Amino acid sequence: QVSFVESGGGLVQPGGSLRLSCTASGSTFRHDDMAWFRQAGKEREFVAGIHWRGIQTYYTESVQGRFTISRDNTVNKVYLQIDPLQPEDTARYYCNRVSTIIGGTPLNSNWGQGTPVPVSS
Repeated sequence: QVSFVESGGGLVQPGGSLRLSCTASGSTFRHDDMAWFRQAGKEREFVAGIHWRGIQTYYTESVQGRFTISRDNTVNKVYLQIDPLQPEDTARYYCNRVSTIIGGTPLNSNWGQGTPVPVSS
């Protein structure tokens, strides 16, 4: 079964930047559309998706122009570059396989631990 380990989070001041990483286990990764989600309260929201070949990406409107999703299928990793960070980006960030990169349904019921991104001065 596929599992995920997210890393790269940490306290950042507004205007700063971070690069989050997601390492996926499992042989299907290279053919999986992937996405990043974040959770600040009760709900977990989709923020960015990437096609399994990396040829197409999609971002929710609130992060367009500041978030960049990418992947390296040779090492089973998905990345999320955030620049500049804003206080409203404060959340725990997760990755998962998705049914479609455009706000797709997460396919794995077992989420990773996520990585925290507190944005504060």
